[in-house]
Amino acid sequence: MSLGPQLSSVHTALTELTRRVVDLAESQSGSERDDVAAALFEVERSLNTANRRLERLVNQLR
Repeated sequence: MSLGPQLSSVHTALTELTRRVVDLAESQSGSERDDVAAALFEVERSLNTANRRLERLVNQLR
């Protein structure tokens, strides 16, 4: 398998993981664990940044 399809698969998986992190963050938001929600939203931002960079790389390899 060439690099492009493999990276595209990683991009898809990262998108799903990011969604799961958001779901967890939202479930903690407004609770006594609001600190955990804030940390998870920070993780989401980092994952989105990484995923955008990965998507650019996948598009370059097409």
